[in-house]
Amino acid sequence: MAIAEKTTSSWSSRPAFLLAAIGGAVGLGNLWRFPYIAGEYGGGGFVIIYLGFVFFLGVPLMAGELLLGRRGHRSPVNSIAALVRDENAKPFWRAIGWISILVPFVGLSYYAVVAAWAIDYLMLASVNGFSGFDGATSGNTFDLRIDAPVYQASLHAFFVALTVWVVANGVNKGIERATRVLMPALFAVILLLVIYGMVEGDFAAAASFLFNPDFSSMTGESFLVALGQALFSLGIGVGLMITYSAYMPRDYSLRTSATVICVGDTVAALLAGFAIFPIVFASGLDPAEGPGLIFVTLPVAFGNMAGGHVIGTMFFVLLLFAAYTSAIGMLEPVVAWLEERRPGRRKQMAMIAGLAVWVLGLGSVFSFSFMADFQPLGFLGVERNFFGIADFTVANVLAPINAFLIALFAGWVLRSKVVDEEFQDDSGSWKTYWRIANRFLAPAALIIVFIDLLTG
Repeated sequence: MAIAEKTTSSWSSRPAFLLAAIGGAVGLGNLWRFPYIAGEYGGGGFVIIYLGFVFFLGVPLMAGELLLGRRGHRSPVNSIAALVRDENAKPFWRAIGWISILVPFVGLSYYAVVAAWAIDYLMLASVNGFSGFDGATSGNTFDLRIDAPVYQASLHAFFVALTVWVVANGVNKGIERATRVLMPALFAVILLLVIYGMVEGDFAAAASFLFNPDFSSMTGESFLVALGQALFSLGIGVGLMITYSAYMPRDYSLRTSATVICVGDTVAALLAGFAIFPIVFASGLDPAEGPGLIFVTLPVAFGNMAGGHVIGTMFFVLLLFAAYTSAIGMLEPVVAWLEERRPGRRKQMAMIAGLAVWVLGLGSVFSFSFMADFQPLGFLGVERNFFGIADFTVANVLAPINAFLIALFAGWVLRSKVVDEEFQDDSGSWKTYWRIANRFLAPAALIIVFIDLLTG
Protein backbone atom coordinates (compact mmCIF):
# COMPACT_ATOMS: atom_id res chain seq x y z
CA MET A 1 0.00 0.00 0.00
CA ALA A 2 1.39 3.39 -1.01
CA ILE A 3 2.10 5.84 1.77
CA ALA A 4 0.96 9.43 1.35
CA GLU A 5 3.50 12.17 0.79
CA LYS A 6 4.63 14.22 3.78
CA THR A 7 2.39 17.15 4.61
CA THR A 8 3.54 20.60 3.57
CA SER A 9 1.50 22.31 6.28
CA SER A 10 3.37 23.75 9.24
CA TRP A 11 2.60 25.78 12.35
CA SER A 12 3.48 29.43 11.84
CA SER A 13 5.20 29.68 15.23
CA ARG A 14 5.99 27.73 18.38
CA PRO A 15 3.34 29.59 20.44
CA ALA A 16 0.72 28.80 17.77
CA PHE A 17 1.53 25.09 18.04
CA LEU A 18 1.54 25.11 21.83
CA LEU A 19 -1.78 26.99 22.04
CA ALA A 20 -3.40 24.51 19.65
CA ALA A 21 -1.92 21.50 21.46
CA ILE A 22 -2.93 22.77 24.91
CA GLY A 23 -6.35 23.62 23.51
CA GLY A 24 -6.66 20.07 22.22
CA ALA A 25 -5.70 18.64 25.60
CA VAL A 26 -7.79 21.04 27.70
CA GLY A 27 -11.38 19.96 27.44
CA LEU A 28 -14.25 18.40 29.31
CA GLY A 29 -11.74 16.09 30.99
CA ASN A 30 -10.40 19.14 32.85
CA LEU A 31 -13.55 21.14 33.49
CA TRP A 32 -16.17 18.42 33.85
CA ARG A 33 -14.44 15.17 34.83
CA PHE A 34 -11.48 16.30 36.95
CA PRO A 35 -13.49 18.20 39.60
CA TYR A 36 -15.96 15.43 40.29
CA ILE A 37 -13.31 12.67 40.12
CA ALA A 38 -11.18 14.62 42.61
CA GLY A 39 -14.26 15.03 44.79
CA GLU A 40 -15.10 11.34 44.70
CA TYR A 41 -11.57 10.11 45.43
CA GLY A 42 -10.44 12.24 48.35
CA GLY A 43 -9.41 15.69 47.12
CA GLY A 44 -5.83 16.63 48.01
CA GLY A 45 -4.37 13.13 48.11
CA PHE A 46 -5.86 12.32 44.74
CA VAL A 47 -4.59 15.61 43.26
CA ILE A 48 -0.99 14.93 44.37
CA ILE A 49 -1.04 11.42 42.89
CA TYR A 50 -2.60 12.80 39.71
CA LEU A 51 0.15 15.41 39.39
CA GLY A 52 2.79 12.73 39.86
CA PHE A 53 1.37 10.66 37.03
CA VAL A 54 1.10 13.70 34.76
CA PHE A 55 4.76 14.67 35.09
CA PHE A 56 6.50 11.34 35.61
CA LEU A 57 4.57 9.38 32.99
CA GLY A 58 2.56 11.96 31.03
CA VAL A 59 5.53 14.02 29.86
CA PRO A 60 7.58 11.11 28.42
CA LEU A 61 4.47 9.55 26.88
CA MET A 62 3.49 12.91 25.38
CA ALA A 63 7.02 13.40 24.03
CA GLY A 64 6.79 9.95 22.45
CA GLU A 65 3.57 10.82 20.65
CA LEU A 66 5.03 14.10 19.44
CA LEU A 67 8.10 12.27 18.20
CA LEU A 68 6.04 9.79 16.16
CA GLY A 69 3.97 12.53 14.57
CA ARG A 70 6.88 14.79 13.67
CA ARG A 71 8.94 11.89 12.40
CA GLY A 72 6.10 10.63 10.21
CA HIS A 73 4.96 14.10 9.11
CA ARG A 74 1.60 12.77 7.91
CA SER A 75 -1.80 11.75 9.29
CA PRO A 76 -1.61 9.19 12.13
CA VAL A 77 -2.35 6.30 9.75
CA ASN A 78 0.40 7.20 7.31
CA SER A 79 2.88 8.51 9.89
CA ILE A 80 2.86 5.14 11.66
CA ALA A 81 2.92 3.27 8.35
CA ALA A 82 6.01 5.24 7.31
CA LEU A 83 7.74 4.59 10.63
CA VAL A 84 6.91 0.88 10.46
CA ARG A 85 8.51 0.76 7.04
CA ASP A 86 11.55 2.81 8.08
CA GLU A 87 12.15 0.70 11.18
CA ASN A 88 11.44 -2.56 9.31
CA ALA A 89 8.89 -3.37 12.01
CA LYS A 90 6.01 -5.82 11.98
CA PRO A 91 2.86 -4.63 10.16
CA PHE A 92 0.96 -5.15 13.42
CA TRP A 93 2.23 -1.77 14.66
CA ARG A 94 0.17 -0.02 11.99
CA ALA A 95 -2.76 -0.55 14.35
CA ILE A 96 -1.54 2.54 16.24
CA GLY A 97 -2.37 4.72 13.26
CA TRP A 98 -5.82 3.26 12.74
CA ILE A 99 -6.73 3.46 16.42
CA SER A 100 -5.48 7.07 16.38
CA ILE A 101 -8.23 8.07 13.96
CA LEU A 102 -10.90 5.68 15.26
CA VAL A 103 -10.66 7.04 18.83
CA PRO A 104 -11.16 10.73 17.95
CA PHE A 105 -13.86 9.88 15.41
CA VAL A 106 -15.97 7.87 17.85
CA GLY A 107 -14.95 10.10 20.74
CA LEU A 108 -16.13 13.28 19.05
CA SER A 109 -19.48 11.69 18.21
CA TYR A 110 -20.44 11.42 21.90
CA TYR A 111 -18.22 14.25 23.17
CA ALA A 112 -20.36 16.60 21.08
CA VAL A 113 -23.41 15.39 23.01
CA VAL A 114 -22.01 16.82 26.25
CA ALA A 115 -20.96 19.95 24.33
CA ALA A 116 -24.58 20.27 23.16
CA TRP A 117 -25.67 20.18 26.81
CA ALA A 118 -23.20 22.99 27.48
CA ILE A 119 -24.76 25.07 24.68
CA ASP A 120 -28.22 24.38 26.06
CA TYR A 121 -27.22 25.33 29.60
CA LEU A 122 -25.41 28.43 28.37
CA MET A 123 -28.66 29.64 26.85
CA LEU A 124 -30.55 28.71 30.02
CA ALA A 125 -28.04 30.55 32.23
CA SER A 126 -28.13 33.64 30.01
CA VAL A 127 -31.86 34.11 30.72
CA ASN A 128 -31.43 33.47 34.47
CA GLY A 129 -33.05 30.07 34.07
CA PHE A 130 -31.51 28.65 37.24
CA SER A 131 -33.23 31.15 39.55
CA GLY A 132 -34.67 29.47 42.63
CA PHE A 133 -33.39 26.00 41.72
CA ASP A 134 -33.23 23.33 44.39
CA GLY A 135 -31.77 19.85 43.96
CA ALA A 136 -34.99 18.22 42.77
CA THR A 137 -35.82 21.03 40.34
CA SER A 138 -32.31 21.00 38.89
CA GLY A 139 -32.30 17.23 38.44
CA ASN A 140 -35.72 17.23 36.81
CA THR A 141 -34.75 20.11 34.52
CA PHE A 142 -31.65 18.28 33.33
CA ASP A 143 -33.58 15.05 32.70
CA LEU A 144 -36.25 16.89 30.73
CA ARG A 145 -33.80 18.87 28.61
CA ILE A 146 -31.70 15.89 27.55
CA ASP A 147 -34.89 13.91 26.88
CA ALA A 148 -35.65 16.09 23.85
CA PRO A 149 -34.23 14.16 20.87
CA VAL A 150 -34.88 16.64 18.05
CA TYR A 151 -33.67 19.63 20.06
CA GLN A 152 -30.53 17.87 21.31
CA ALA A 153 -29.78 16.45 17.84
CA SER A 154 -29.98 20.00 16.47
CA LEU A 155 -27.56 21.35 19.11
CA HIS A 156 -25.28 18.38 18.43
CA ALA A 157 -25.34 19.18 14.71
CA PHE A 158 -24.65 22.86 15.40
CA PHE A 159 -21.60 22.05 17.51
CA VAL A 160 -20.22 19.59 14.95
CA ALA A 161 -20.79 22.15 12.17
CA LEU A 162 -18.82 24.77 14.13
CA THR A 163 -15.98 22.28 14.47
CA VAL A 164 -16.05 21.45 10.76
CA TRP A 165 -15.93 25.15 9.89
CA VAL A 166 -12.60 25.61 11.68
CA VAL A 167 -10.94 22.38 10.54
CA ALA A 168 -12.04 22.91 6.92
CA ASN A 169 -9.92 26.07 6.78
CA GLY A 170 -6.71 24.18 7.51
CA VAL A 171 -3.93 24.46 10.04
CA ASN A 172 -3.01 28.13 9.71
CA LYS A 173 -6.26 29.78 8.62
CA GLY A 174 -8.48 27.53 10.70
CA ILE A 175 -7.01 25.82 13.75
CA GLU A 176 -4.37 28.46 14.54
CA ARG A 177 -6.73 31.41 14.20
CA ALA A 178 -9.38 29.76 16.33
CA THR A 179 -7.08 28.69 19.16
CA ARG A 180 -5.33 32.08 19.26
CA VAL A 181 -8.69 33.56 20.23
CA LEU A 182 -10.24 30.71 22.19
CA MET A 183 -7.35 29.76 24.48
CA PRO A 184 -6.63 33.24 25.89
CA ALA A 185 -10.38 33.74 26.25
CA LEU A 186 -10.73 30.40 28.03
CA PHE A 187 -8.03 31.20 30.58
CA ALA A 188 -9.39 34.73 31.04
CA VAL A 189 -12.86 33.40 31.88
CA ILE A 190 -11.55 30.74 34.22
CA LEU A 191 -9.39 33.30 36.05
CA LEU A 192 -12.41 35.57 36.48
CA LEU A 193 -14.32 32.65 37.97
CA VAL A 194 -11.42 31.90 40.31
CA ILE A 195 -11.35 35.56 41.43
CA TYR A 196 -15.09 35.40 42.05
CA GLY A 197 -14.54 32.28 44.13
CA MET A 198 -11.90 34.07 46.18
CA VAL A 199 -14.24 37.00 46.87
CA GLU A 200 -17.67 35.40 47.20
CA GLY A 201 -17.01 31.67 47.63
CA ASP A 202 -15.37 29.53 50.30
CA PHE A 203 -11.92 29.65 48.76
CA ALA A 204 -10.14 28.46 51.91
CA ALA A 205 -12.22 25.28 51.99
CA ALA A 206 -11.54 24.69 48.29
CA ALA A 207 -7.78 25.15 48.75
CA SER A 208 -7.78 22.79 51.73
CA PHE A 209 -9.80 20.22 49.79
CA LEU A 210 -7.47 20.32 46.79
CA PHE A 211 -4.09 20.58 48.52
CA ASN A 212 -4.45 19.23 52.04
CA PRO A 213 -4.01 15.49 51.45
CA ASP A 214 -5.49 12.79 53.63
CA PHE A 215 -3.59 9.75 52.43
CA SER A 216 -5.35 7.53 54.96
CA SER A 217 -8.43 7.70 52.75
CA MET A 218 -6.51 6.72 49.61
CA THR A 219 -6.99 3.24 48.16
CA GLY A 220 -5.52 1.28 45.27
CA GLU A 221 -8.50 2.36 43.23
CA SER A 222 -7.60 6.00 43.87
CA PHE A 223 -4.19 5.45 42.25
CA LEU A 224 -5.71 3.71 39.24
CA VAL A 225 -8.32 6.42 38.75
CA ALA A 226 -5.63 9.11 39.06
CA LEU A 227 -3.57 7.40 36.35
CA GLY A 228 -6.59 7.05 34.09
CA GLN A 229 -7.57 10.68 34.63
CA ALA A 230 -4.01 11.85 33.83
CA LEU A 231 -4.02 9.99 30.50
CA PHE A 232 -7.61 11.05 29.74
CA SER A 233 -6.97 14.71 30.53
CA LEU A 234 -3.76 14.91 28.49
CA GLY A 235 -5.32 13.19 25.50
CA ILE A 236 -2.69 10.44 25.48
CA GLY A 237 -3.47 7.82 22.85
CA VAL A 238 -6.28 9.67 21.08
CA GLY A 239 -4.35 10.64 17.94
CA LEU A 240 -4.52 14.38 18.46
CA MET A 241 -0.85 14.90 19.40
CA ILE A 242 0.42 12.63 16.63
CA THR A 243 -1.58 14.73 14.17
CA TYR A 244 -0.65 18.17 15.49
CA SER A 245 3.04 17.27 15.75
CA ALA A 246 3.05 16.27 12.06
CA TYR A 247 2.95 20.02 11.38
CA MET A 248 5.74 20.68 13.89
CA PRO A 249 9.04 22.13 12.59
CA ARG A 250 12.29 20.36 13.40
CA ASP A 251 13.62 23.10 15.66
CA TYR A 252 10.84 22.71 18.26
CA SER A 253 12.04 20.80 21.32
CA LEU A 254 9.91 17.70 21.89
CA ARG A 255 10.75 17.58 25.58
CA THR A 256 9.96 21.26 26.17
CA SER A 257 6.79 21.06 24.09
CA ALA A 258 5.54 18.01 26.00
CA THR A 259 6.29 19.68 29.32
CA VAL A 260 4.53 22.93 28.38
CA ILE A 261 1.46 21.05 27.14
CA CYS A 262 1.28 18.99 30.33
CA VAL A 263 1.74 22.10 32.49
CA GLY A 264 -0.91 24.04 30.56
CA ASP A 265 -3.39 21.19 30.78
CA THR A 266 -2.76 20.66 34.50
CA VAL A 267 -3.04 24.37 35.32
CA ALA A 268 -6.42 24.40 33.56
CA ALA A 269 -7.59 21.38 35.61
CA LEU A 270 -6.49 22.94 38.91
CA LEU A 271 -7.99 26.32 38.03
CA ALA A 272 -11.24 24.51 37.23
CA GLY A 273 -11.13 23.12 40.76
CA PHE A 274 -10.57 26.61 42.17
CA ALA A 275 -13.42 27.95 40.04
CA ILE A 276 -15.90 25.23 41.01
CA PHE A 277 -15.19 24.14 44.59
CA PRO A 278 -15.41 27.59 46.29
CA ILE A 279 -18.95 27.83 44.91
CA VAL A 280 -19.73 24.24 45.91
CA PHE A 281 -18.52 24.70 49.51
CA ALA A 282 -20.07 28.16 49.92
CA SER A 283 -23.43 26.73 48.82
CA GLY A 284 -23.21 23.75 51.17
CA LEU A 285 -23.11 21.28 48.29
CA ASP A 286 -21.31 17.94 48.14
CA PRO A 287 -18.05 17.99 46.12
CA ALA A 288 -18.39 14.24 45.50
CA GLU A 289 -21.62 14.57 43.52
CA GLY A 290 -20.19 12.64 40.57
CA PRO A 291 -20.91 13.32 36.87
CA GLY A 292 -23.93 15.48 37.75
CA LEU A 293 -21.72 18.07 39.47
CA ILE A 294 -21.67 20.39 36.44
CA PHE A 295 -25.20 20.09 35.07
CA VAL A 296 -27.22 19.31 38.20
CA THR A 297 -25.35 20.48 41.30
CA LEU A 298 -23.78 23.77 40.15
CA PRO A 299 -27.00 25.20 38.64
CA VAL A 300 -28.48 25.03 42.16
CA ALA A 301 -25.63 27.23 43.35
CA PHE A 302 -25.91 29.60 40.37
CA GLY A 303 -29.63 29.99 40.98
CA ASN A 304 -29.26 30.93 44.64
CA MET A 305 -26.12 33.06 44.87
CA ALA A 306 -25.24 36.70 44.39
CA GLY A 307 -24.36 37.30 40.76
CA GLY A 308 -25.29 33.71 39.89
CA HIS A 309 -26.87 34.78 36.60
CA VAL A 310 -23.58 36.21 35.31
CA ILE A 311 -21.33 33.59 36.90
CA GLY A 312 -23.44 30.74 35.52
CA THR A 313 -23.28 32.24 32.04
CA MET A 314 -19.50 32.65 32.27
CA PHE A 315 -19.08 29.09 33.53
CA PHE A 316 -20.93 27.52 30.60
CA VAL A 317 -19.07 29.78 28.16
CA LEU A 318 -15.89 28.34 29.67
CA LEU A 319 -17.18 24.78 29.36
CA LEU A 320 -18.16 25.35 25.73
CA PHE A 321 -14.79 26.89 24.82
CA ALA A 322 -12.95 23.95 26.38
CA ALA A 323 -15.15 21.45 24.53
CA TYR A 324 -14.66 23.33 21.25
CA THR A 325 -10.86 23.45 21.30
CA SER A 326 -10.75 19.71 22.03
CA ALA A 327 -13.32 18.93 19.35
CA ILE A 328 -11.20 20.73 16.74
CA GLY A 329 -8.25 18.53 17.69
CA MET A 330 -10.41 15.40 17.54
CA LEU A 331 -11.72 16.09 14.04
CA GLU A 332 -8.35 17.03 12.55
CA PRO A 333 -6.82 13.48 12.57
CA VAL A 334 -9.77 12.16 10.57
CA VAL A 335 -9.74 15.03 8.09
CA ALA A 336 -5.95 14.86 7.69
CA TRP A 337 -6.23 11.19 6.72
CA LEU A 338 -9.13 11.80 4.32
CA GLU A 339 -7.30 14.71 2.70
CA GLU A 340 -4.30 12.47 2.01
CA ARG A 341 -6.66 10.21 0.07
CA ARG A 342 -8.22 13.18 -1.78
CA PRO A 343 -5.53 15.88 -1.96
CA GLY A 344 -6.73 19.46 -2.29
CA ARG A 345 -10.25 18.70 -1.10
CA ARG A 346 -9.97 19.52 2.61
CA LYS A 347 -13.25 21.41 2.82
CA GLN A 348 -15.20 18.55 1.28
CA MET A 349 -13.41 15.98 3.42
CA ALA A 350 -14.11 18.02 6.56
CA MET A 351 -17.81 18.14 5.72
CA ILE A 352 -17.93 14.40 5.03
CA ALA A 353 -16.14 13.65 8.30
CA GLY A 354 -18.43 16.01 10.21
CA LEU A 355 -21.55 14.45 8.72
CA ALA A 356 -20.30 10.97 9.64
CA VAL A 357 -19.54 12.11 13.20
CA TRP A 358 -23.02 13.61 13.55
CA VAL A 359 -24.80 10.51 12.22
CA LEU A 360 -22.83 8.22 14.55
CA GLY A 361 -23.46 10.65 17.41
CA LEU A 362 -27.22 10.38 17.02
CA GLY A 363 -27.04 7.06 18.84
CA SER A 364 -25.50 8.86 21.81
CA VAL A 365 -27.96 11.77 21.59
CA PHE A 366 -30.92 9.40 21.67
CA SER A 367 -29.42 7.40 24.54
CA PHE A 368 -31.00 9.97 26.85
CA SER A 369 -34.47 9.85 25.29
CA PHE A 370 -36.24 7.06 23.41
CA MET A 371 -33.10 4.85 23.21
CA ALA A 372 -32.31 5.12 26.92
CA ASP A 373 -33.18 1.46 27.53
CA PHE A 374 -31.68 0.15 24.29
CA GLN A 375 -28.60 -1.94 25.06
CA PRO A 376 -26.91 -2.88 21.75
CA LEU A 377 -24.62 -5.43 23.41
CA GLY A 378 -27.15 -6.72 25.89
CA PHE A 379 -26.88 -10.20 24.33
CA LEU A 380 -23.27 -10.23 25.56
CA GLY A 381 -24.27 -9.20 29.05
CA VAL A 382 -23.14 -5.58 28.54
CA GLU A 383 -25.73 -3.43 30.30
CA ARG A 384 -24.91 -0.09 28.67
CA ASN A 385 -26.79 2.10 26.23
CA PHE A 386 -25.22 3.44 23.03
CA PHE A 387 -23.62 6.44 24.75
CA GLY A 388 -22.26 4.24 27.54
CA ILE A 389 -20.73 1.77 25.10
CA ALA A 390 -19.09 4.54 23.05
CA ASP A 391 -17.72 6.28 26.13
CA PHE A 392 -16.46 3.09 27.78
CA THR A 393 -14.90 1.76 24.57
CA VAL A 394 -13.00 4.97 23.81
CA ALA A 395 -11.99 6.07 27.32
CA ASN A 396 -11.36 2.69 28.93
CA VAL A 397 -10.38 0.39 26.07
CA LEU A 398 -9.13 1.94 22.84
CA ALA A 399 -7.28 5.02 24.17
CA PRO A 400 -5.39 3.08 26.91
CA ILE A 401 -4.55 0.29 24.45
CA ASN A 402 -3.24 2.86 22.00
CA ALA A 403 -1.20 4.58 24.72
CA PHE A 404 0.23 1.16 25.60
CA LEU A 405 1.17 0.42 21.97
CA ILE A 406 2.64 3.90 21.45
CA ALA A 407 4.85 3.50 24.53
CA LEU A 408 6.08 0.08 23.37
CA PHE A 409 6.67 1.25 19.80
CA ALA A 410 8.55 4.37 20.90
CA GLY A 411 10.51 2.56 23.58
CA TRP A 412 11.37 -0.70 21.85
CA VAL A 413 10.94 -0.34 18.07
CA LEU A 414 12.47 3.05 17.32
CA ARG A 415 16.22 2.84 16.82
CA SER A 416 18.54 4.71 19.16
CA LYS A 417 19.68 6.79 16.19
CA VAL A 418 16.14 8.11 15.70
CA VAL A 419 15.76 8.94 19.39
CA ASP A 420 19.15 10.72 19.43
CA GLU A 421 18.18 12.78 16.38
CA GLU A 422 14.82 13.82 17.80
CA PHE A 423 16.24 14.62 21.26
CA GLN A 424 19.56 15.95 20.01
CA ASP A 425 19.56 19.00 22.30
CA ASP A 426 18.50 17.08 25.40
CA SER A 427 20.68 15.49 28.04
CA GLY A 428 21.59 11.83 28.17
CA SER A 429 19.72 11.46 31.45
CA TRP A 430 16.50 12.64 29.80
CA LYS A 431 16.92 10.16 26.94
CA THR A 432 17.56 7.38 29.44
CA TYR A 433 14.51 8.26 31.51
CA TRP A 434 12.38 8.63 28.37
CA ARG A 435 13.40 5.11 27.30
CA ILE A 436 12.73 3.63 30.75
CA ALA A 437 9.35 5.36 30.99
CA ASN A 438 8.21 4.18 27.57
CA ARG A 439 9.71 0.70 27.80
CA PHE A 440 8.79 -0.23 31.33
CA LEU A 441 7.00 2.30 33.55
CA ALA A 442 4.10 3.34 31.31
CA PRO A 443 3.38 -0.17 29.96
CA ALA A 444 3.46 -1.62 33.48
CA ALA A 445 1.09 1.08 34.77
CA LEU A 446 -1.30 0.53 31.87
CA ILE A 447 -1.26 -3.25 32.35
CA ILE A 448 -2.28 -2.72 35.98
CA VAL A 449 -5.14 -0.49 34.82
CA PHE A 450 -6.27 -3.16 32.32
CA ILE A 451 -6.16 -5.89 34.96
CA ASP A 452 -8.23 -3.75 37.31
CA LEU A 453 -10.70 -3.06 34.50
CA LEU A 454 -11.10 -6.77 33.73
CA THR A 455 -11.40 -7.86 37.35
CA GLY A 456 -13.30 -4.86 38.71
